[in-house]
Amino acid sequence: MQSSALACFSPPSTPFLVPFKNSNTDPIFDLGLIHRVSSSCQNTSRFGSSSRLNRRISSSFLCLNQRFDNLKVRAASAPDNVDDVTRKSSALPHTLQLVGLFGLWYILNIYFNIFNKQVLKVYPYPTTVSAFEFGCGTVMIILTWTFNLYPRPKLSRSQLAAILPLALAHTLGNLLTNVSIGMVNVSFTQTIKAMEPFFTVLLAALFLSERPSLWVVSSLVPIVGGVALASLTEASFNWTGFISAMASNVTNQSRNVLSKKFMVRKEDTLDNINLFSVITIISFILLVPAAIFIEGLKFTPGHLQSAASQGLNVRELCVRSLMAGFCFHSYQQVSYMILQKVSPVTHSVGNCVKRVVVIVSSIIFFRTPVTPISCLGTAVALAGVFLYSRAKLIKPKQNTA
Repeated sequence: MQSSALACFSPPSTPFLVPFKNSNTDPIFDLGLIHRVSSSCQNTSRFGSSSRLNRRISSSFLCLNQRFDNLKVRAASAPDNVDDVTRKSSALPHTLQLVGLFGLWYILNIYFNIFNKQVLKVYPYPTTVSAFEFGCGTVMIILTWTFNLYPRPKLSRSQLAAILPLALAHTLGNLLTNVSIGMVNVSFTQTIKAMEPFFTVLLAALFLSERPSLWVVSSLVPIVGGVALASLTEASFNWTGFISAMASNVTNQSRNVLSKKFMVRKEDTLDNINLFSVITIISFILLVPAAIFIEGLKFTPGHLQSAASQGLNVRELCVRSLMAGFCFHSYQQVSYMILQKVSPVTHSVGNCVKRVVVIVSSIIFFRTPVTPISCLGTAVALAGVFLYSRAKLIKPKQNTA
């Protein structure tokens, strides 16, 4: 009798009271089962079959555990479905926002190239024009910080020392691009600037000891071949415009290399928009004395009056210069906003598409004469840029010991 009582009240291997979900009520305990267990205990003390009772208790609680496990699986699957629906509903506004930003980026870039070419065509002073465009950007940045539209950064000396080489490369890159646009067609300048990936790989190998993969090197072949093919039949070709565009490729890509080399400490880094804003202000400060030294004071009222007497529409020049400066800063600002939302590879593909859009739009707007060979060379070069952006996604296989 004593052994039977101990068998009834000894703790079982499974939990004694396991809750389960009734279809109509809150979680309850199976009181009927408890009553049956108590009755069984009494019968066991009467007849002494404790082993058979233990088997019955174990099988009963095993069945309850299985039912509760099934209930947990069904309950846990519901939040996953809700999360999937929530993610899908939140992804749509994000996608629409990206589409809008990419479209704005392309439109601003198209108008910048059109206004910039019109200004440089009648006012052939690229250093002064570049300084004016950076000045427009500086005014827009100061207004943004003044009205707290974007938080103003607090710069340290180490940050300024790291940013200064980037600003110098950025300044030279944009100045040389304007020199090229003033000398040759916009479409040809943009075709030459498709060579940027070639200089990216070259400078990274020289200064960062980065070895490109076979796929990346292979993608450079159509880029170089396409630019060479387009240059052979370009009607507006001249060496000043060609070399300036090539030099702008070197300076722009050296800016990226310098960014990786010098801005490696966490305390030296800024967010993309503030980094671009600081670089724009420094570029304006650098270009103003350079423009005066190289070209003289060409934007004074006296000089503009003299130019107006020779047939220059000063009002049109000022309006188009302001529009070019606004589009110049805005399209780069939007570009950095996109870079904060997507991966660098996606941004690179978008930049490739942007170049195609700018080339086609400038050919249509300026009615640039093109030959079939020139079109083929441009298409091959741009296809190579796209292949380069895809090749960057392929990671080299690591050797396993």
